[in-house]
Amino acid sequence: MDPFFSSSPRDLTMGDSKKYVGEEELRTHNKRGNLWISLQGKIYDVSEWANKHPGGDLPLLNLAGQDATDAFVAFHPGSAWQYLDKFFTGYYLSDYEVSEVSKDYRKLASEFSKMGLYEKKGHGVFFMMCFMCVLFVSSVYGVLCCKSFWVHLLCGGLVGFFWIQSGWVGHDSGHYQIMISPPLNRFAQILSGNCLAGISIAWWKWNHNAHHIACNSLEFDPDLQHMPLFAVSSKLFSSLTSYFYERKMNFDSVTRFLVSYQHWTFYPVMCFARINLFAQSFILLLSKRRVPNRGQEILGIFVFWIWYPLLVSQMPNWRGRIAFVVASFVVTGIQHIQFCLNHFSSSVYVGQPSGNDWFEKQTNGSLNISCASWMDWFHGGLQFQIEHHLFPRLPRCHLRDISPFVKELCRKHNLPYNCASFWEANTMTLNTLRAAALQARDLANPIPKNLVWEAINTHG
Repeated sequence: MDPFFSSSPRDLTMGDSKKYVGEEELRTHNKRGNLWISLQGKIYDVSEWANKHPGGDLPLLNLAGQDATDAFVAFHPGSAWQYLDKFFTGYYLSDYEVSEVSKDYRKLASEFSKMGLYEKKGHGVFFMMCFMCVLFVSSVYGVLCCKSFWVHLLCGGLVGFFWIQSGWVGHDSGHYQIMISPPLNRFAQILSGNCLAGISIAWWKWNHNAHHIACNSLEFDPDLQHMPLFAVSSKLFSSLTSYFYERKMNFDSVTRFLVSYQHWTFYPVMCFARINLFAQSFILLLSKRRVPNRGQEILGIFVFWIWYPLLVSQMPNWRGRIAFVVASFVVTGIQHIQFCLNHFSSSVYVGQPSGNDWFEKQTNGSLNISCASWMDWFHGGLQFQIEHHLFPRLPRCHLRDISPFVKELCRKHNLPYNCASFWEANTMTLNTLRAAALQARDLANPIPKNLVWEAINTHG
C-alpha cells in the first residue's frame, strides 16, 4: 500500500474493503512523474506510461489529476479497457459522479460501437487515393509535356489540391486505422504526410491530439496560438502562457500592430501558412524531444524535398517556377482556412481542459459547415466538426449519418449545435478577427508603440 495514503485522513473506506480518495487529493497528482487519472471512478497511475503513450504525453498531462472517462471513450476502442489493470492504484474516487450529458454521450458511443460503425470504413479512402493519383500524374504530365505558362500554373494548382486531399488522408490515418493492418496504416501516414506533403505526421499527431483534448483553450490549444499574427480573443492580450509551446505569448507593440490588421492579413497569410507547417516539422524532428520512429519521419520529409523541388526545376524559367510554387501554396491555403473556420469564431476559454465537461467543451468550441453530400470530399469530413470532435475515431463516411443523433443530444441538454454555410463561416471568422483587431487598437492599453504603429494610427 502507498505509505502516503495509509497515513492520510483522506484515505476513506466508505464501509467496504475498497480504498477511496477524493477529487482534491487526485488533483495533486497532475505532473510528470506523478500523473494520475480517474476512469469510471477507478484511479490509475500513468506516470511511466505517459512517455510511451501513442498519442503523446500532452493529452494525459492536460487531463492529469481529474476524471478523463469521456476523453478515454472518445479516443480508445473498447478493447483498450483490458490493458488498464496494470496501471490501477487500488484506489477509487470517493465523490465520483457522472452527469446526465456524459451518460448519454457514453451510451451513444456504445451504440455506435455495437452498430460496427468504427470498423465499417467504406471505400472512401480508396477513391480518395485514386483521385490523388490522378491529380499528381496530371500535374507531372503537364509540367513535363507542356511548355505553356498557363498549363504550368494550372499544374501548380493541381498540386495544391493534391496536398489538400493528402492532408485529409493523413488526418484520418492519425485518428483511426484506414488500412487493413497497423503497418499499412503507418505507411499511409508517412506517405500522405511526410513524403507527399512535406509535413511530419509525428508533429501533426502531437499538435492535433493536444487540440482535440483542449479544444479552444487559449492556453492549451495550439490551434488558437498564432500570435503575433492572429488573436481570436482579447483575452490573449494578457500575454498568456502557451502550455503546448512552453513559452509566453507576449502581446507587445509588434504583436499589437499585426493583430490590429489581422482581418485584412488573414487570407494572405493563409495562402502561405504551409511554410509554418514545414518549419514546425523540421523543428520537432531536429529537437531533443522524443519522436517515435524519427528515422522514418526524416526519411519521408527527405523524399518530399527531392520530388517537389525536382518538379519545380523542370519549368523553363524562374517566372514559371515562382508561379508554380505560389499556385500550389495558394490553393492549399484553402485547407488552412477550413481549419480556422471550425474554431476561430466559436467559444474560447482560459485554463486547463476539464474531463468532467467533455461534451460541453467540444460542442461549444466547434462549428459545423453545412454543405451538400457531394461536397464532402472538399471538406474531408471536417464539415461535421462537432461530430468529429465527439467521436474522433469514427470514419468520416459515417459523420453525416450520426449528425441527427448528435444534434438531438445537444437539443436535449440545451447545448449549442452551431452550423453555418462555408461563406457564413468565413464571415463569422472575419468578424471575430475584426472585433479583436479593434480591441487591440485601443490606445488606452499602455503598450509601447513603434514608429510604424504611430504613423498608421495617426491617420486612423
